[in-house]
Amino acid sequence: MDRAEMHNKFGFLESDRHLSQEEQQIPALTFKEVSFSYHGQLSNIQSVSFTVPQGQWVTIVGSNGSGKSTLARLFNGLLMPDEGLIVTAGMELKPDYLPAIRRKVGMVFQNPDNQFVGSTVEEDIAFGLEGMCLPAQEIRKKVDLYAEQFGVSHLLKRHPSELSGGQKQRVALASVLAMEPEILVLDEASSMLDEQARRDLTETLQEMHCEGRYTILSITHDADEIMASERVLALREGAIIGDVSPDELFRDEELLSRCSLEAPFARKLVQELEARGLTKGQVRDEQELMDFLWSFN
Repeated sequence: MDRAEMHNKFGFLESDRHLSQEEQQIPALTFKEVSFSYHGQLSNIQSVSFTVPQGQWVTIVGSNGSGKSTLARLFNGLLMPDEGLIVTAGMELKPDYLPAIRRKVGMVFQNPDNQFVGSTVEEDIAFGLEGMCLPAQEIRKKVDLYAEQFGVSHLLKRHPSELSGGQKQRVALASVLAMEPEILVLDEASSMLDEQARRDLTETLQEMHCEGRYTILSITHDADEIMASERVLALREGAIIGDVSPDELFRDEELLSRCSLEAPFARKLVQELEARGLTKGQVRDEQELMDFLWSFN
């Protein structure tokens, strides 16, 4: 088998798929008593502390203005903390380390227009790879691989302004993932996608998570995306008010209300089944629930 054939779905060689034991012992992200405020404003992030292990998928939830996007911009130094310690991929968040940290962290924002730099989709996906000084042949392979993965191969020669909102978001995802970061940060990245595209994105994130190669931090209001993750950090007024599993989140009506969230239909139905003595336990999506209900037929 040659090296090209050894590439897995997301472009990694089989020999490179797993982190070394030493790398696995280093948390992907550590916050210790971190605070941040914009000039002349009240604190947006207040004494926040948490640790994210390598390979974990964490969703970050909260109402508008809770500090979610501000928190995300602290992950790789787009913002620098006023107080506290941030360690990303084993490196303290300091100016000297920012270039190395930003090679480890890929960010996809809510508005994909903010990320376009090329005159065509193809140039945009290739831009970051060229910055990494990869050989032209490898850049070509990665552009084609990730364009196909996100369903934008037929758009490679198009200008980004000609694309729909959902197409733009898929191109932004392809551009970031083509650089194969260790930590992927999604700031409402599914907000401009239609229902099917959101499901496709969630499935892609699940596949990436199963590989164990990525650490994923996703800011989202999408219930299916939250349920697919391992862990939820709930924010309100710049402070963490919950560090729970998705199932625990959707069982806690008070926490849901404080985060301006509503339990998905599948979760509500499970609660009704449990109240009637038909226990299902944790359910991650409607398909899993339907399979359970069919077992009674």
